[in-house]
Amino acid sequence: MKQDRRRFSMAPMLLLVTLMALGSFWLLQIMRTPDNGGGPAAARTEPDYYVDNFNFVRLSATGEAQYNIAGKRMVHNPADDTHTIDLPVINSLSRERPPMTARSERAIVEPGGVKIHMYDDVKIDRPKTPQAENFHLESDYLMILPDEDIMRTDRPVRLTLGGSTLNGAGMVANNATGELSLASRVQATLPPRQTAVR
Repeated sequence: MKQDRRRFSMAPMLLLVTLMALGSFWLLQIMRTPDNGGGPAAARTEPDYYVDNFNFVRLSATGEAQYNIAGKRMVHNPADDTHTIDLPVINSLSRERPPMTARSERAIVEPGGVKIHMYDDVKIDRPKTPQAENFHLESDYLMILPDEDIMRTDRPVRLTLGGSTLNGAGMVANNATGELSLASRVQATLPPRQTAVR
């Protein structure tokens, strides 16, 4: 009878020791096993793909080429779904508007290509046509809305339009309508007026 009592009094102790051993083993396994997505995944910040020496053509809804973007390297940033481009060159391909070429050191293209931000040594060129004078722009930043054929900047710009030179800060240029406006600090150098010889 005394042995039976000892067995019953030892049973809770034995159960407690077994549970503690199992708990320690479980905790050790949890610490050794890498997290396989049990919690929320951390946002990816590293680029997930890149393309070297690319040429991308954007088509309109009717299948006509609107513009193309070429560059040395394009990197996709999954955190905000943007593309960073080294040495981008953008050419407008519209039949209705004068052709225009934009270059810079780098660019960031927003999702869907609705906005293109060009940075560092930005240059825009449009050759002379029967309808318009040659156009050249220099700045350190320019935002392009390619679907609307509009360019904007809040930084200083230098423009050459035919024989005239304009300097100012802040600009909106609409290639579709031919309108151009400078916001402030505007300085203009105009070619001398030609007089008729008698």
